[in-house]
Amino acid sequence: MTTPGAPRAERRAVRPTGVERTFSPDELIVSKTDARGVITYANDVFLRVGAYSLDEVIGQPHNLIRHPDMPRAVFALLWETLAQRHELFAYIDNLAADGAHYWVLAHVTPSYGPDGSVVGYHSNRRRPSRAGIAAVKPLYDQLLTEERRHPTARAAVAASSELLRRLIAERAPSYEDFIWSIISEKGD
Repeated sequence: MTTPGAPRAERRAVRPTGVERTFSPDELIVSKTDARGVITYANDVFLRVGAYSLDEVIGQPHNLIRHPDMPRAVFALLWETLAQRHELFAYIDNLAADGAHYWVLAHVTPSYGPDGSVVGYHSNRRRPSRAGIAAVKPLYDQLLTEERRHPTARAAVAASSELLRRLIAERAPSYEDFIWSIISEKGD
C-alpha cells in the first residue's frame, strides 16, 4: 500500500485488446470510494479481474476501469441517481489494466456517515448472464453512436442522456425497471 503523502504512480493509458475476461458466478467484485469517486477499498476479485495491484487502484478515480465503449450517459445516470441518495443497478463493461474487458451487473449505493451525510459509495458487481449482456448491448451501441456524433463531451453526454431517456421510456417506466426486466427475463 502507498504511504500517505508518497507520490502516486502516473495513470497509464490502457488500450482495449478485445479479449474478454470473466469471473465465477459465486464471486463478487467489491469496491468503495470516497464522495468524489476516489477508490478507498478494492477486494481481491476486483484486483484479479481488473489486473491491478492494490497500490495501483487506491487513491485513483473509480473511472480508472471505465471502458471507452461504455456510454457516458449510463455514468451520468449513475451519478444523477446517487446524488438523489438512491441505489442503481447497471450493466457495465469495464476495462482491465491489461486491456481485457469484463462485463458486470453493478449495484452501487451511497455510504452514509454518522450525521447522515454521504461519505462515499459502495459497489458490488456480479457476473451477468450472457443473455443480459446481449439485451443491453444494442441499447449501449445506440448511445455510443449518438455520443460520437457530438464534438464535445458535454454535448455528447446531453444528447445520449436524452436518447437513453427516450429509449427506456419505450421499454419500461424507468432505467431501474428496464434493468430489472432484463434480470428477471434473462436470469441474472
